[in-house]
Amino acid sequence: MTTTDQPLPHLLIANPFHADTVAILDSQYQTHKLWMLDSPLEQQALIERLSPVCRAVATASWATNPLIYQLPNLQVISCFGVGTDGIDFATTRARSIAVTNTPKVLDDAVADLAMGLVLATSRNLINADRYVRDARWLQAPFPFAHSLAGKTLGIIGLGAIGKEIANRAQPFKMKIAYHNRHPAHLPYYYCDSIEALAQTSDILLSMLPGGAATEKLIGTAVFRALGPRGIFINVGRGSSVDEAALVSALQDGLIAGAGLDVYAREPHVPEALLGMSNVVLFPHIGSATVETRGAMGQLVVDNLAAYFQGRPLLTPCG
Repeated sequence: MTTTDQPLPHLLIANPFHADTVAILDSQYQTHKLWMLDSPLEQQALIERLSPVCRAVATASWATNPLIYQLPNLQVISCFGVGTDGIDFATTRARSIAVTNTPKVLDDAVADLAMGLVLATSRNLINADRYVRDARWLQAPFPFAHSLAGKTLGIIGLGAIGKEIANRAQPFKMKIAYHNRHPAHLPYYYCDSIEALAQTSDILLSMLPGGAATEKLIGTAVFRALGPRGIFINVGRGSSVDEAALVSALQDGLIAGAGLDVYAREPHVPEALLGMSNVVLFPHIGSATVETRGAMGQLVVDNLAAYFQGRPLLTPCG
């Protein structure tokens, strides 16, 4: 090191959110990986060592280690992900800690996945594949499923991703209805409650974020309104659904089926759902494409670079 060289800034990485992004951060900062320490005592000791020098944290957006808030000089948290229900915004706001996330770059991938669930559930595609593999087609034709044309897709939470889902659904000749806290200036039918939207919909799709405000917001009343021919899709957050009520609704025939990419206690899925042939289960892969995760990681990197260079953050949130 020459006399003009400056040491790399310290960066605490709270959890292993994306290996390629972590590798880039390793090349640009003095990184400290909190999750790799085996015991709480070791983690606490790291926080204490970093307290005088560490101003930045990189973390998953949906979960973090609360020890990060013990860093007295913490000024920025760069989150990988768009849903920031893992961040304690009461603390960050009180201490003027900036938070960034990775919006927009994942809209297309999540919308694609959502339409995949709509198709898979309506046309019974997973069971159709199994039917061929099990040689049952040799005995009898596969049972009829349902078309999408003319059906109403009800979207709970018509934000950026919800709009992309609506854009994809319309070429399938679907009608669009939605519920937000307030109506938007969009050419879709607005419902003033989730229950009203469910009653209007053939397929009810949730894009709700996580957090206390939405916890178990979708329950028996919503499923009853959706009705015995209705299908429920969730690509938002699993915590927004009362999973016991969903299981009962499926078992009792209150709704016809479900397609899920998210769950309340991931990676744990309610056991009752695993044996249901009218449920399609994905392992939270909405944004899980090589291209999308790379773009999300680049935003994490770019937001940290902006902070350390004294430039405005690219995607502040909260």
